[in-house]
Amino acid sequence: MTAREEWPLWEVFVRSKRGLSHNHVGSLHAPDAQMALRNARDLYTRRMEGVSIWVVRSDHIVASSPDEKDPFFEPAADKAYRHPTFYDIPEGVRHL
Repeated sequence: MTAREEWPLWEVFVRSKRGLSHNHVGSLHAPDAQMALRNARDLYTRRMEGVSIWVVRSDHIVASSPDEKDPFFEPAADKAYRHPTFYDIPEGVRHL
């Protein structure tokens, strides 16, 4: 077996100097979390553009399927109370 087949796949997220959130920048194979973190630093922040890195094993990520978006997100559409469209805004309130 090659290292790629033995080592787990890690997803890499980097927070840039200008941003507040981490963004997915790519994936890599590594034997453990510490090596994944070091390799992610060397591979994805060569120009000192990051201030924080997250590495997450791909097999630990749970995600919804784009094919199921309609039934998955449909329940949110019937919750009108989440949208303040039926409230009266008092006069003089400028920033609501």
